[in-house]
Formats: sequence, C-alpha cells, structure tokens
Amino acid sequence: MLIIANINKEFHYMIKKALIKPLSVNRAWQGRRFKTDDYKQYEKELFYILPKLEIPKGKLKIDFVVSYKNKLSDIDNFLKPFIDILQKKYGFNDRNIYELSIKKEIGEEFIEFNIEKYEDI
Repeated sequence: MLIIANINKEFHYMIKKALIKPLSVNRAWQGRRFKTDDYKQYEKELFYILPKLEIPKGKLKIDFVVSYKNKLSDIDNFLKPFIDILQKKYGFNDRNIYELSIKKEIGEEFIEFNIEKYEDI
C-alpha cells in the first residue's frame, strides 16, 4: 500500500491517495452490531497508511476519487466504512460534513480524498 500526497503550498491543502481496494458496507458489517474480520483488517491497514493531518474545525467538505477494477461497482460502496475510519483517525464527527463529492474511475484500485473547511455560500 502507498499514500501519495500532493501539497499545494500556495493554497495550503493536501490531496491524499490511499492505494487500497475500497471496502463495501456489505463486507464491513455482520448484522448491525459486529465488525467483520475484513473491516477490522481494513481499518488497521488504513490507520497505518493514512498520513497525519490537521482537520479544520467546524463544517467540512470532502472530495473523493474512488477507483475500482470492476465497472459494475457502485460509486458509494466504500463511503460509509471509509468515512467512519477517517473520523476515528482524525478526530472529527461526520455530522460536520456538509458537502461530499465522489468521482468514480475504473483501473487500479485506490481512494483519493481531500478534506477542507466548508464555506457557506
């Protein structure tokens, strides 16, 4: 696994890319109460490979690019477990996410994300 980080010093933001197969909600949970072994391993791997970040306080905007090998994969299969792990790793509450964007690609499996302060219009 590999994290690719691009830092734009002029605008002070970082785009992160985790080269890991997205874990779907179906593979993450057993019933309503118990995390699967797949989820536990996925969480452990992400905690290891995700970079240290300072997350802005208050309302957040998150942009995702997710790439699957299979074009039949739903665009949002990865979303719930990945956001849950992000909030655990970085100490924010997902109720503070006010905007999400997701772009789906087909090819090498990865999840790329950018978290920034949400600006009210």
